[in-house]
Amino acid sequence: MGKIAFLFPGQGAQHVGMGKTLVSKYPAAKALYDRANELLGYDLASLCFEGPADRLDSTVISQPAIFVSSLAALEMLRSDSPDVVLGCQMAAGLSLGEYTALVFTGAMTFEDGLQVVKRRGEAMQAAADKTPSGMVSLLLLDREKVEAVVREASAVGPLHVANYLCPGNTVVSGSVAACEKAVELAEQAGGKPVPLAVAGAFHTDLMKPADSQLGEALAKATIKRPELPVYSNVDAAVHETPDEIRQILVRQVVSPVLWEDCVRAMMAAGADTFYEIGPGKVLKGLMKRIDRKASCATVNDSP
Repeated sequence: MGKIAFLFPGQGAQHVGMGKTLVSKYPAAKALYDRANELLGYDLASLCFEGPADRLDSTVISQPAIFVSSLAALEMLRSDSPDVVLGCQMAAGLSLGEYTALVFTGAMTFEDGLQVVKRRGEAMQAAADKTPSGMVSLLLLDREKVEAVVREASAVGPLHVANYLCPGNTVVSGSVAACEKAVELAEQAGGKPVPLAVAGAFHTDLMKPADSQLGEALAKATIKRPELPVYSNVDAAVHETPDEIRQILVRQVVSPVLWEDCVRAMMAAGADTFYEIGPGKVLKGLMKRIDRKASCATVNDSP
C-alpha cells in the first residue's frame, strides 16, 4: 500500500478570488483569514477575494496570501475527507510552500508561520528592489544544457539556476542583462524560454541580505520537531531539529529549489498518492512530468 503525501504551492499560484467560496462553507477557513487580518493589520481576505491583481501579485502580499489560502484549502480537505488528512505521511512545499508544510506538520503555529512569511516577503521584495533582476523558465532543455546556458550568460551579469522543477523545466535567476542573454542562448539551444513575472532573482545570492533578515524573524519563532517528515527544497532531505529547520529555511532564500529531487525522494520513501493543497494546479502539472503514474489531486476552491 502506497503512502499519501501533501504538496503546498509557492509564489505565483495566487489569483484573485482564491479562498472566496471556502469562507462561506468552512468556518475553520474563515477563521484563518480573520486571524490573518488581525495579525497583518490589513484586509488580506479582501485582497485574496477581490484584488486588485497587481497588489495581490506583489511579493509582500502574495506570500502571506498563498500561505493562508493553502491552509484554508487544507481545512476544506480536513472537513470533507478527514481520513485523507489523518492518513498523510509526509509533506513538502515549493519555496514559500515549505512554511505551509511546516505549519501542517505542527513544526510552527499558524501565527508564527504567518509572521515569518510576512517578514520573508518584505525582505525578498526589498532585495529585489535593490538590484534590477528577474527569472526565466527554460523549457525543453535538460540540466546539462541549462547549466551551459548559465555559464555563457554569466559573462554579461550574475545568473544562477533557481529552480529544478521537473524534467525539461528549469528556472534561472539573475540580472536583467543575464536573463535576456539566457533567453537568446536557450532559443539557440532549441529550448523555449519564458520570462516570469516576479519581482527579482529569487533563490540566488542576489537575495542577500534577505536571508539574514529572515534568520532574525525565525529566531523569534517557536519551532518544534515536525510530526511528519517535511522534505526541504535545499537538499531534498528531511530535517527534524528546530535549529536545523531554521538554518535550512535561511539557506532556501539564496539556494536553488530542488523540487524534482524532493518529489523523487518522497516517492522513494513510498509516496504514490499526492494532494496539491492550495491555489492553482502548478504542482500537479510538474508531477505529470516527473512521473505520470503517480496520482495527484488538487485541493482548492477553483472551478
